[in-house]
Amino acid sequence: MDPYILLKVTWWVLLGVLLIGLAVMVGMDMGVGAALRYLGRTDGERRAVINMIAPHWDGNQVWFILGGGAVFAAWPTIYATAFSGLYVVMLVLLWSMIVRPLGFEYRSKLPSDRWRGAWDWMLFVSGAVPMIVFGAAMGNMLEGVPFHFTWNMISYYTGSFITLFNPFAVLCGVMSLALALYQGGTMVMNRGTGVIRERACRLVTVAGLTALTVFTICGIWVSMMHGYEITAGGDPAGPALPLNKTVETASGAWLANYMAHPALWLVPATVYLAVLGGIASARAGLSHLAWWLGALAWAATLVTLGAAMFPFLMPSSSEPSHSLTVWDASSSLGTLGWMLAFTVVFIPIIAIYTSWAFWVMRGKVTPESIAHDEHAY
Repeated sequence: MDPYILLKVTWWVLLGVLLIGLAVMVGMDMGVGAALRYLGRTDGERRAVINMIAPHWDGNQVWFILGGGAVFAAWPTIYATAFSGLYVVMLVLLWSMIVRPLGFEYRSKLPSDRWRGAWDWMLFVSGAVPMIVFGAAMGNMLEGVPFHFTWNMISYYTGSFITLFNPFAVLCGVMSLALALYQGGTMVMNRGTGVIRERACRLVTVAGLTALTVFTICGIWVSMMHGYEITAGGDPAGPALPLNKTVETASGAWLANYMAHPALWLVPATVYLAVLGGIASARAGLSHLAWWLGALAWAATLVTLGAAMFPFLMPSSSEPSHSLTVWDASSSLGTLGWMLAFTVVFIPIIAIYTSWAFWVMRGKVTPESIAHDEHAY
């Protein structure tokens, strides 16, 4: 295989790995924040829940940074097009995440119930909104984003903020939030006790069943949706020039890869098996197994999306032939090669120190254990 094609495909896979890391690790923290007021009914219980993720939430943000950095370096045309056209959405995402560290740091600074309650709501917003935006972004990739290029590759976004939150995108956002709530629930089960653990188990059940229901609806919707297919051009070894191909839309086109390679149907099937197995594990008290099955469900969900869209990364609903693909939106051969070398070194380091941090901070967290702990949030 041509080295340039191999690197493009490798970075498509690595982008998926980074998105999975983001969904699992950051989604877990977001899920705990979004469910905080349900999991904790008293101030002490909420402090206990917050301190279950407090040692890890900021370290987990490295996946968010890695994802953005990978898109910037490996797919610069996508980075430029998405961040300019979806500027308002990016600001909403960033604003919602900015209040997150403030909530952790300032919530317990004053004993006032009103003060702490206000920050609890901020933690809810900073947990729910980013996951809804994440899911909605994935949904819009399937529907196509309204943008086009001029002859000299200046991109123009022709949609609006409201159109990005169309019914299908919102449905995808609900699924993303449901999986985050599932993952957060398993985390609280791992470290919680008593009524907090019981509520977390109920949350895992409800969130998991909700995710599967929405996943099924989305699957039926996608099967009837007008997908994208390259009909001419699109040289896999070609330069980063999205204007040298012809793309058409057709009903059910997103299922073409599944029809050509039937083994791919095992991927969406894994979502059902992982979530149902995770719910059963949680109800049996095997919360750690439930957590890993939740991570598998996240991975299978994103791989289902990637397998359907390949080789498209950011389809254009305004001018389908201007859609950005794996073949025509990547960086140069040298850039992808150097990035791969650094990634091979640093991804294992991140995995090792993350695992070490969770091992060191293992154990149960109870309201009583943090009541007089001056280092607790």
